[in-house]
Amino acid sequence: MLKLQFFQYFLSFLVLFNVGLGHTCSMYKVTKYGKTVVGCNEDAWRTSPKIWFEKARGNVKYGAAFTGSRFDGANGYAPQSGMNEAGLSFSRLASFTPTRKIDGSKTPILNQTNFLKQILHSCRSVEEVQRYVCQFDRSTFLEDVLIYIDKSGKYLIVEPFSTQIGFENTYVLSNFCPSITTQKSALKLDRYRKGIELLKTKLDTTLVFYRALSDSMHVCRPKIGDGTLLTSIWELKEGNIHLYFYHDYNYGVTFHLKDELIKGDHLLSIETLFPKNTEFEKLGTYKTPKNTLWIMWTLMAFSSVLSCSAVYFLISFTRKKNQYNYVKVLLSILGFLLSFYVTILCIHQSIFYFQAPYEDRFSAIVSLLAFVPNIFGLLILPFIYWNYLVFKAKSWSFITRILFLLNNVIYVFLLGFFFYWRLFWI
Repeated sequence: MLKLQFFQYFLSFLVLFNVGLGHTCSMYKVTKYGKTVVGCNEDAWRTSPKIWFEKARGNVKYGAAFTGSRFDGANGYAPQSGMNEAGLSFSRLASFTPTRKIDGSKTPILNQTNFLKQILHSCRSVEEVQRYVCQFDRSTFLEDVLIYIDKSGKYLIVEPFSTQIGFENTYVLSNFCPSITTQKSALKLDRYRKGIELLKTKLDTTLVFYRALSDSMHVCRPKIGDGTLLTSIWELKEGNIHLYFYHDYNYGVTFHLKDELIKGDHLLSIETLFPKNTEFEKLGTYKTPKNTLWIMWTLMAFSSVLSCSAVYFLISFTRKKNQYNYVKVLLSILGFLLSFYVTILCIHQSIFYFQAPYEDRFSAIVSLLAFVPNIFGLLILPFIYWNYLVFKAKSWSFITRILFLLNNVIYVFLLGFFFYWRLFWI
């Protein structure tokens, strides 16, 4: 029993924290007086939120509206939430499910985006959704939990290895799989806990209430990005869609699904529908290796030069004993350290959006590397001074001196990047 309980708590920990600190979401559904409303918060640092409408035609039984911000190539934008003409709504939330043995008898999902669209285009109730999704091997959604709500108020939790229909009048979900997460663990998520607490104290059917509920569950990081990019509120019987942009709840835009479908298939950029948002404008001009190709290539080039230089200085230290020889060891150590850290920057996008020192819950190494900018900031002036002494003494070979100078030039550029990204722990 104790082993089983420990395993359950361990899974809860994985679910809550392995989703990554970067891509979080939350949702709620409320059913009262025969009316069901679903609210979804998409929390992301992407700058391309969209809403689009796809009408019924041919094998497409129901027209639908979708919101999302991640471009999926030829498939268009990946749906984050949506609603169809039958009053079926869904939301996709980042989560984590430990892998299991795959049932080879089920049909594999070849394209997540098309799979999610197909469900809204062909189903009208959560029972229909359950029958449909249970035909497929959903292991491709190991980092997601899906929830479907129909206008009767019933909801369906779709996890990679399980499905469950619920009937409660109110329900809140965030970044965890309910089947393997205890309520105690789930309440550690602020946005989830705030939604639960508000629904316990008040329950209303007005848009003002739903807007306040969405507002209570939104996030806004103290540095930049990863705020609630888009809030969507879906009235399932009425077919109304209310949007709020980048956690500003003072101004909203409303669509009526049937009216939009009459216009045919069309896609709208969310930011063009709202007044200028200063926070979003700041996010849109924020440059990182992931959204700016020349920065990525520059960092990769810096990493290559620093690592090669580190090897060179280490070999030079062992072969040639000359003045300031100890500096070569320091250059080698710093070169390897910076090269590794710069590589991490090219991989871990969330580092740029969270306050320093960045903490990675699953990598002590990445967490320790968060202190590299501070260490580097203290060492750069001594290295520039040693570079001056080495050139003045001419005790090193010309190539070694030039390589030292090249390293210092790279140091200065990296210092500028680190200041821009606010990676220093102050």
